Amino acid sequence: MRYAICFTPAASDPLSYVAANWLGRNVFSGETVEPTAIRGLSIHEIAFHTAMPRRYGFHGVLKAPFRLAADVTEAQLLRDLMRFCGTLTPFHINRLEVARLGAFYSLVPSLPCEHAHYLANAVVQQFDRFRAPLSEAEIERTDPGGLSAAQFANLHRWGSPYVMDEFRFHMPLTGPVSQCDMPRVEQALRGVFEPVLADRVKVANVALMIEEGNSGPFRVHSLHPMGKVSARRDRVPALA
Repeated sequence: MRYAICFTPAASDPLSYVAANWLGRNVFSGETVEPTAIRGLSIHEIAFHTAMPRRYGFHGVLKAPFRLAADVTEAQLLRDLMRFCGTLTPFHINRLEVARLGAFYSLVPSLPCEHAHYLANAVVQQFDRFRAPLSEAEIERTDPGGLSAAQFANLHRWGSPYVMDEFRFHMPLTGPVSQCDMPRVEQALRGVFEPVLADRVKVANVALMIEEGNSGPFRVHSLHPMGKVSARRDRVPALA
């Protein structure tokens, strides 16, 4: 069983609804979602292109999946994550946009977001003690021969190549897409997501995600609000 610390919008957010329909799975309930018809792509093509991100659900990773170290428990992880989130201040990502990262498509901030970078760095460092060391098989699966020197150092220090200066916040939407399919896939993605990408994205929660069984799909285990409890109460309008 593995855990991951991520950002994902609340279950009621329109972006969560659209992403669940595109990926074919709700990351909160774990339930399969019947895909909707999209002009230019068949249902079978969508299922193929979303197979990889469907397993992980709609999220932006802050701390990559890890197994718990032998001397810690899930209860300790939950307690520390709750306390940690209480020290954070909610912020906004200016706007997300569909972008190609290599052969993959993701949602990425339209402008660099220092707050997201700081949050990811803090999560990686704060919760590293909960991470069991990578096995040789896990290291091999990262294709260490294809990593830069900085990424290789990150892999052995933090358990993931893409942290610290190598981090880029993104919310995956596809697996690798062939060159010939890219124009159709990108057009479809823009048609699906752009109607819900006009506004800024509020980052007010941190999600603990859990893997269901060995190599099973991930789902949201718990959503942890950012900010002190008293401050969160102050933001709730009084009832008349």
